Amino acid sequence: MCAFFSRPEPRLVLTGDYPLWDEALAVVNRDLAATLPDQRPLRLIAYADSADLDEQVFVALSNGEAHGNSLIPAEAQSAAEALMAVADAAQETVTERLWRAWPLCTVHDLGMHPRDTDGRPSWWCAGGSRHGDPAHVRAAVGELDTIHRPRRPHRKRPKDRRLR
Repeated sequence: MCAFFSRPEPRLVLTGDYPLWDEALAVVNRDLAATLPDQRPLRLIAYADSADLDEQVFVALSNGEAHGNSLIPAEAQSAAEALMAVADAAQETVTERLWRAWPLCTVHDLGMHPRDTDGRPSWWCAGGSRHGDPAHVRAAVGELDTIHRPRRPHRKRPKDRRLR
């Protein structure tokens, strides 16, 4: 018998149980590997809801810790919608469970959020606090490994310290 407000034990969602979410999670895990290489891949876990026998599915860290809202099957009508939902859930779990912003914009060092950009899920940055640092799309979800820190031509260079 479980306590009044206790949650049942989660189950690991098997590959193929939710194919659109499986594909979306693989894409998001590319971004996780590119930005947090020491972090193991995210996974899907599910809790059975005893009231109506439906499952609530969450994006979790490899150890099973999750945070935020569950994924809703009705919202995953297309691969793009599934990717948006999984990216949002992954960002929430990583941020809250690791206590760090994720993913970070390499230009502004700010946390980014998933946003639909012309039908393509992308990581969006709010921009810097200075005038001329506008909000921008940093990369499509799944493509953070292709982004490099931009060259800053006006950055101070270290002086040549060789002995002459």
